[in-house]
Amino acid sequence: MELEIRSVEFAGSSCRTRIPFRFGRVTLTRAPLLVARVGVRVDGVEATGHSGDLAVPKWFEKNPDKSAADDMRALLASAERAAQAYRGSAGTAFDVWREAHARCTAGELASGVALLDGFGVALVERAMLDAACRALGVSFRDALEQDRLGFAPGSLLTETAGMRSPELLAAPAPDSVLLRHTVGGLDPLRSADVPPELHGDDDHPVSLEEDIRRAGLRAFKLKAGGDPSADVRRLAEIARVVAEHAAPNPIFTLDANESYADVASVGKLVDLLERDPDGRGIVEGLAYLEQPLPRARTLDAATTDDVRALARTVPLIIDEADDAVDSFARALEIGYRGVSVKNCKGVFRALANRALCLARGDGAFQTSEDLTNLPVLPLQQDLATLAALGLPHSERNGHHFFRGLDVIPPEEAESALAAHPDLYERRGERVVLKIRNGALSLACQHAPGYGHAVDIEWHARAPLARLAKELPA
Repeated sequence: MELEIRSVEFAGSSCRTRIPFRFGRVTLTRAPLLVARVGVRVDGVEATGHSGDLAVPKWFEKNPDKSAADDMRALLASAERAAQAYRGSAGTAFDVWREAHARCTAGELASGVALLDGFGVALVERAMLDAACRALGVSFRDALEQDRLGFAPGSLLTETAGMRSPELLAAPAPDSVLLRHTVGGLDPLRSADVPPELHGDDDHPVSLEEDIRRAGLRAFKLKAGGDPSADVRRLAEIARVVAEHAAPNPIFTLDANESYADVASVGKLVDLLERDPDGRGIVEGLAYLEQPLPRARTLDAATTDDVRALARTVPLIIDEADDAVDSFARALEIGYRGVSVKNCKGVFRALANRALCLARGDGAFQTSEDLTNLPVLPLQQDLATLAALGLPHSERNGHHFFRGLDVIPPEEAESALAAHPDLYERRGERVVLKIRNGALSLACQHAPGYGHAVDIEWHARAPLARLAKELPA
């Protein structure tokens, strides 16, 4: 299949959290939700596709001299540069993406911050894939199985030469994924801890114990802040709540968000957890530890001995340090074992890393992490990606920190409920995410297009220029 990019447009809306979300050194209460619309022509057939992403500050770039609003504006600008790179291009979907990615991350459109530059490329990439699949009348999974996208990972990573997309697909297709609930740095753990100002006008859980009871949670992503002693105190309390309310043998992951200065301090955190009667439960169920070091130090060969020593106790994965097509390959040489999958970093990049894991066959793995992605487009397209890769559990937090499907136009929420009743349900006057036994349905992976069968209310959103003006000074 070859396609031609006919148009690229953006719109968006401002979303407020229902409760503050603390990650790293940032507390998020508001961010723009962007939507991309891409028109394509495939073999004479014209089609339109959509994608979406929350413009979250202080993750793509963590420059203390810039405000959160500065970061959000930079993400909007990244989208506009990507549109410039994509417009008028033609070829296979993979070739179109590869050229745009090169221009935006290493060419004349690059800003010098690789993750930031990749955001816009990935946003348009997903809308292009949605449009291409709709032109063909197939789902994203079908397009991969039929090798319709022209994906050739060997052109990105030489170890994967000769591999094609059909052999990357998980088989059989999973029908659900375990939800790994994020516990933010400010989240109340017990109902008695919930301050009056966090009791809103909905019945959605606020505390961790309420979330466990409501959703049947069995997997948890816990945040560490860079101070081993302080981290262990909070983590041990979380472990107690989980032990009291969740099913036996929960899954845990730890995310340090670049907060530890050296590997020795990370090792101290793990040692302190093992010595703590409650913290030991986290270590026993610990699947991996995510991004402990600042991204600038992660791929420093001087850390190799320390990383490999710690990795014998707990697998380490990269997240923010995965900012180039060869980042994961370089990290594996140092001693890291895994890499995060986030649609905001790119779909073809995730597929390339999947190919690398299979080519090596040495236990290297991918994980599904979420950047507070929200219904409908960001969430469902992310689910379609992780379903294709066969990832067993996925970090989710958008449903907890935002108020159901209130983040999208009401007509769109009703369309989502009608098209995907396995994934959404009505609770009172709101449409919300449906979680059963701690898991989410993956039926959306079979929808024609890329992960959704929802009518997108484009004109209910503001143009990008207006959205940028509405950001704080």
